[in-house]
Amino acid sequence: MGIQEASLWSMQEVAAKVARDVDDRWLVNVGIGLPQVAVEPLNEKHVILHSENGIIGLGPSPQQGEEDPDVIDAGKGFATVIAGGSFIDSATSFTLIRGGRLDLALMGAYEVSINGDLANWRLSGKKIAGIGGAADLAHGARRVWIITNLFANDGTSKLVNSCRHPLTASKVVTRIYTEHGIFEPTGDAFNAVELAAGVKPSNLAERGVPVRP
Repeated sequence: MGIQEASLWSMQEVAAKVARDVDDRWLVNVGIGLPQVAVEPLNEKHVILHSENGIIGLGPSPQQGEEDPDVIDAGKGFATVIAGGSFIDSATSFTLIRGGRLDLALMGAYEVSINGDLANWRLSGKKIAGIGGAADLAHGARRVWIITNLFANDGTSKLVNSCRHPLTASKVVTRIYTEHGIFEPTGDAFNAVELAAGVKPSNLAERGVPVRP
């Protein structure tokens, strides 16, 4: 029997599981894209959110009509800052990142390998301006967790034996949160830490996910 789509977690449920697993008092960088769904549940904990463009104390997205064009996140989206938050310049922000001060970087991904290699800045054959701060975050944070859909638009697994796309960093990812489940790379396969209802390792293996049975 295949996987029932109705049993999969929503991205809001995925975000809640990320927040559940984050320890209080962590300093957490929230990347652009899907990781943004974790901002609201993380703001309900005693953690401090960092945006690489220079916000310490990132808050949830503003209500419609309350946007401030001078307050944006790293993805150029409207943002808010919690009470007691602060703004720092880019050099100070990257000193914080490169100095190992981040407890966690939440990032998106095109692919993650069984070794924890991360590819998230460019698809093969596509041209973009550059890698930005992705490599700094992947190497500088004490932990790198990924929030992503398990399968790409073409149906292929984003969890792979070996990354095909250009690497952001090697052997940095420790956990991946998806709508199908939570996984950890072990070097020879992915271990399923928790699976959505009705999802079995055998179902995933049939779709090309290198997961332990």
